[in-house]
Parts: sequence; C-alpha cells; structure tokens
Amino acid sequence: MNPKVDVFLSKAKKWQKEFEKLRMIILDCGLTEEYKWMHPCYTFDGRNIVLIHGFKEYCAILFFKGVLLHDSRGILIQQTKNVQAGRQIRFTNVQEIVKLEKVIKTYIYEAVEVEKAGLKVKMKKTLEYKMPEEFQKKLDGNPALKSAFESLTPGRQRAYIFYFSQAKQTKTRETRIEKYVQQILSGKGLND
Repeated sequence: MNPKVDVFLSKAKKWQKEFEKLRMIILDCGLTEEYKWMHPCYTFDGRNIVLIHGFKEYCAILFFKGVLLHDSRGILIQQTKNVQAGRQIRFTNVQEIVKLEKVIKTYIYEAVEVEKAGLKVKMKKTLEYKMPEEFQKKLDGNPALKSAFESLTPGRQRAYIFYFSQAKQTKTRETRIEKYVQQILSGKGLND
C-alpha cells in the first residue's frame, strides 16, 4: 500500500468507500500501488494497468488499454469520443462494486495479460484528425505559427484541434484560435 494513496483516500470528499473497496480488489490482483496524475494507479512490472478516479456523477476504474480487452459483459465505457485506448467501468455505489468484484478481477487479470503480451493500441496520428478550416487557414497564412504548431507534441496538437473543433460556430472557432496563437508560438500546450 502506497502512503500517498492513503492520503488521497483520507482527503476524498466523495466516493471514499467506493475507492477503498476498489483499492482492495485491485491490490488482491497482485498489482503495485502507485500514485500518478493525482490518483491511485496500479502497475505490473512498471506498466500502467488501471487507475481509480472519481467524478461528480460516478467513480470509475480506468483500464489504460481497455480497448484491447474482451468486454464480454459490455461494461467498458469510452469516456469521450476522443479517448482512443482507455476504457472505464463506472460505479455509483459500493454495492455495485461488490456485485461486480469477480468480473473486475477478471478484467484486471486480462489487462495484465495484454501487457505481458506486449500488445499496443494503434493510435490515430494527428494528421488523421479533421483540422478546423479556420485553423488551417490561420496556419497557411502564418508560417511561424504553422512551424510552432508542428513542433508541438502530437498530444498538444490534438488538444488544440479538439478544442477548436468543439465550437459550433465559425466566430467562436476563430475567437478560440486567436486567443491561443501566442501560446502556440511560445511552444505551449492548451493547458500549460
């Protein structure tokens, strides 16, 4: 048991019982408990397997390569349409967790086997995402901006593309793009 996770659990205002039950189930599977990204994270041979996290409406365990699991029970959820690899199992109370304990363990053991086999998730390349027309015009008209954008990590590029694309109106997309031009030129990501 990782002391940082003890602190995390003691400070949890919501989902504390659920987090504690999930922790016991996951530890019973022989994984190493770590604390990453401000959440309890469980690894096998240094490779991420599952993470516990909570939201307003539910708590969940996130399988880092959940898309590769055989979801025979149909309980794995893609958190958002842009999440490529991870999948969640969501809970709203501790009774749901107790009821699914054997299933959760089965999924965890399968996730470990995925890691042992060295399976990889084929991720979409940034170029495969639809670039908002307004942003493409801005890049075409500003070589320094285009160069700065292309120098960003693929994850940072995707974050900008997703954020700009989410706006329904052209005016909103243009406003968002304009707001972040300097940040892109400075080599920073959306949330840096």
